[in-house]
Amino acid sequence: MFSRKFYYMFSTEQLKEMFHVLVLFCLCCLILIGVFGDSVSVMEGDSVTLNTDITEITEDEDIWWIFGDENDLLAKKKKKKQIVSTYNGTDGRFRDRLKLDDQTGSLTITNTTTEHTGVYKLLISRAGNASKTFNVSVYARLPVPVIIRNCSSSSSSHQNCSLLCSSVVNVCDATLSWYAGISVLSSISVCDLSISLSLPLEVEYQDKNTYSCVLNNPISNQTTHLDINTLCHTCAVPPVSVSLIVLISAGSLMIVAGFGIFWICRKCRKIDKAETCSEEIIYAETTFNKRNAQESVRQYIVIEYFYHFRCR
Repeated sequence: MFSRKFYYMFSTEQLKEMFHVLVLFCLCCLILIGVFGDSVSVMEGDSVTLNTDITEITEDEDIWWIFGDENDLLAKKKKKKQIVSTYNGTDGRFRDRLKLDDQTGSLTITNTTTEHTGVYKLLISRAGNASKTFNVSVYARLPVPVIIRNCSSSSSSHQNCSLLCSSVVNVCDATLSWYAGISVLSSISVCDLSISLSLPLEVEYQDKNTYSCVLNNPISNQTTHLDINTLCHTCAVPPVSVSLIVLISAGSLMIVAGFGIFWICRKCRKIDKAETCSEEIIYAETTFNKRNAQESVRQYIVIEYFYHFRCR
C-alpha cells in the first residue's frame, strides 16, 4: 500500500533524476576525499616523508607514487620482482631527492623547495585497489623584517615619526603585520615575487606602546621589535631644515673667503704702489740735485705734492 503511494508520488523520470543526483554526490565526495587528503607542511630545505601506513608490503602488492595533475611517475615498487625505482620527474625537479622505503613503500623527499608543493598520490595494487592522497605545502624560509624611519614622509613632524617595515627578500604565502602589543594594527599579503612587502606606521615620539613588525606564514614567523628612541629621535629635525643649514654654512664660507681674497689683493696693491713711489722719489732727487738751489726747492715741492696724492 505504501509502496504504491510512493510510486504514484514520483514518476519514473523523477526517480532516475534522483538516482543520478545521488551518484553524482557520491562521486564528488570521493573526489574531495582524494584531493583534500592528508595535508603536510614543511619548511624549504627540510625533508618530508609521506607514509603509506603499511607495516610491510606483501608479495601481491605493487606501489606507485605519482605527482600533480599530469600524474608524473615519481617512484614504484614491485614486490615479486623486488624492483624499486625512483624518477626525476618530467622537468627534473626531483633529481637526487627521492627515497622509497623498500619495506613500507613510504616516499621521502629531501632538500625540498617550493617547486615541490602539490598533490602526491599513492596507488596500491592488491585484491582491492587502494589509494591515498597527500597535499604537500613547502614554504620558503622567512627573512627577519627590517624597520627603517621614513622622515621624508609628508606626515613626519616634530610630534610624529613615520616608519616603514619591509621584507628584504620577496616571499609568497607570507603576511607582513604591525602589532601594538598583541593587537594587529595593519597587515599585507601579496604573492608576487616582483613586489617587495612593505608596511608603513606612524607613531608619536612620546608613545609608550610596544610595537613590533611580524612576517609570518602558516608554519613559522619572524619578528622585529620597534625601539622608538633609537629610530625616531633624528626625525624631529625635518630634512628641509638640514638642507637649509648646509646652504647657510656654505654661503658663509664663500663670503669669508671672498673678504679674505679682497683684503689680500688690496694689501698687495698698496705694497706695489709704495715701491713704485720710492723709485720715483729717488729718481727725482738725483735728477734735480745738479741745478741751482732755488730751482731745486721748487721742483722738490712739486714732486712732494705729486707723491702725496698718488701714493697715499
